[in-house]
Amino acid sequence: MSARRLIAAALAAVLLSGTTAYATTQDSIDDTKNQIDALQDQKDAAEDEVDDFSNQRKNLEGDLSSLNGQLSEIVSKINGLETQIADKESDIAVAEEDLAAAEAQCAQQYEDMKLRIQFMYENSSVSTWQMLLESSSITEFLNRTEYIAQINSYDRQMLTRYQALQEDIEEQKRTLEGDRDELVAMQQDMEEKKASVDSLIRNTQNDLDQVGQKLADAQGNVEELEQKIARMEEYERQLELQKAREDAARLAAIQAQEQEDTSSVVYVPTDSDAYLLGAIIQCESEGEPYEGKLAVGSVVLNRVRSSYFPNTISGVIYQSGQFSPVASGRLAYRLEAGVDAACLQAAQEVLNGNVTNNCLYFRRNNGIIQGMVIGNHVFY
Repeated sequence: MSARRLIAAALAAVLLSGTTAYATTQDSIDDTKNQIDALQDQKDAAEDEVDDFSNQRKNLEGDLSSLNGQLSEIVSKINGLETQIADKESDIAVAEEDLAAAEAQCAQQYEDMKLRIQFMYENSSVSTWQMLLESSSITEFLNRTEYIAQINSYDRQMLTRYQALQEDIEEQKRTLEGDRDELVAMQQDMEEKKASVDSLIRNTQNDLDQVGQKLADAQGNVEELEQKIARMEEYERQLELQKAREDAARLAAIQAQEQEDTSSVVYVPTDSDAYLLGAIIQCESEGEPYEGKLAVGSVVLNRVRSSYFPNTISGVIYQSGQFSPVASGRLAYRLEAGVDAACLQAAQEVLNGNVTNNCLYFRRNNGIIQGMVIGNHVFY
């Protein structure tokens, strides 16, 4: 072991108690972050359920609206059919009255005709010669015979007319009754459709009530998870404050670490270092200015060169209790999902020698630790 490493080991032993407390707090922070991530996953799943139930409710409400529209249309048709049937019944009643009147007229005409025939038969003893002899003139004779013929013809015409009228009215009545029967059949069909739509409406409303209850439960679950996440985030904030206080308490030791001369230490990056460093930069400083990304990368490289930390990029990043994204799984996700161009560029610049600070630590700035503030971080 080199002399520099031996001195560093001795200093680390002196600071052991403080480091142990520091690691314990960091472990608590990492565990809290893991719980927050797990709760967030549950919340995302619960929100997906809310969206699914909301879509189901929207679809059911659309179905219910459509069914109510169909029901309204069917009821309107039924009412219209009832009106038409009533009109047909009224027409049939009128036709029956007309038919009865025609039958009565026909019967009366028949009776009158029989009486006239009977009268003429009973007086048929007057022969044509007698009528001729009794007539004062040929004209009177012809008028008398013509009168008898006209009466006979009139009786036949009226009887035929009344019989034809009777037949017309009977046909009209049959037609009206047929129309009424068709309307009644249509009404029965509409009633069956109405019953079917009523059943669908009841079932749809029942489904809507059930989905509404599931949606309310899912929304309640989301709210409960949000409350849990809020409590965990507040707990994490308190742990971050505690860790900041611990760092402030051991700031002298940290500054002593940073006094180490690392100018002669040369680190040759591996092929995978730039991508790994870019991933941790994105996890720790996404949304921060480019200067803040360079600062985070510089801290990692400063640790690599320090004897108090592992001497590789991967060793520093995966050192237990140091970087929260490692413990929470966010780093693994970022490595799989890909690193954005700005973070990769910042990583490559740092590895190429653009180290912008000599700090070994950074954290979210909460005003407890004095140092170089960039964006939302303080570097110390």
